Amino acid sequence: ATRIMTIEEVRQLFSVLDLRERLIARLAVVAGMRPGEIFGLKWGRLESEYADIQQRVYRGDIDSPKSVHSVRWAAISDGLRAVIDEWRAVSIDTRPAAWVFPSEKLTTPLSKDNCWRRNFLSKLKAAGLEWVNFQVMRRTHSCLLKELDVDPKVRAEQMGHTVDVNENVYTKTSLQRRRAAVNALESALAPGLSDQNGLEEKCARLEVIENNGAGDGVRTRDVQLGKLAFYR
Repeated sequence: ATRIMTIEEVRQLFSVLDLRERLIARLAVVAGMRPGEIFGLKWGRLESEYADIQQRVYRGDIDSPKSVHSVRWAAISDGLRAVIDEWRAVSIDTRPAAWVFPSEKLTTPLSKDNCWRRNFLSKLKAAGLEWVNFQVMRRTHSCLLKELDVDPKVRAEQMGHTVDVNENVYTKTSLQRRRAAVNALESALAPGLSDQNGLEEKCARLEVIENNGAGDGVRTRDVQLGKLAFYR
């Protein structure tokens, strides 16, 4: 079974990486994005509240997302947006058609394998996290959201997965609700909010309060907007 990082290990991961690699890791752990989706990002697809997933890098080629469910708006937390802005400020080319993570030529996306070997691996080994990979990061995202009692449908749509067919047929979560979910995860990652395992008393209780008749009006017209409240 794939090992999962604790909250402390996630914090350690972020702390040992340089800005570019830290942003890549945050997109995997906080936003739950696949590596091909991360390296396939262009600046024009990064909005203030979400990443518009329309393509991926697969075996070095630009390809369509893994499945129909993978085409989505992946919600971006407030802290993640700040790191994106920090990376944007030092990037050479931030035009809409430019790669967020370009190769040295700038005209092609950065190679995931080269980036991992040259910029991740040595730092992870020094921190005792050499067992961490992108699969571990995404699995950690899913498991920590589950510990936060985030609705399965929200988790599935954030990651571009399917859930039980009944949930797929009858429900659709709003972007605002998914943003609240990733912000809740980021809050849990903040120092002092959790115990040594990252989850104080199984973490804070995330209560979903449905507001009658609300929705984001774009992709979730027929669904109520969930108001998320954090309780201890």
